[in-house]
Amino acid sequence: MPERPSKSSAGLISADTKITALFVIVALVSVYGTTTVTDSQWVHFAVLLGVGVIAPTLINEWRN
Repeated sequence: MPERPSKSSAGLISADTKITALFVIVALVSVYGTTTVTDSQWVHFAVLLGVGVIAPTLINEWRN
């Protein structure tokens, strides 16, 4: 008989992962927004890298 998941199973996703996932979604929306403003690909790349990678990394390191 399979066991029921424990109440702590909601904590399987760490706070770091949640923050990173949120910033990746925000980065994708931001890149879409920059496409309406400019056609410069380096701006799109900088926004994607800055918001999707650097910002969550800094926040997670600051929290730890």
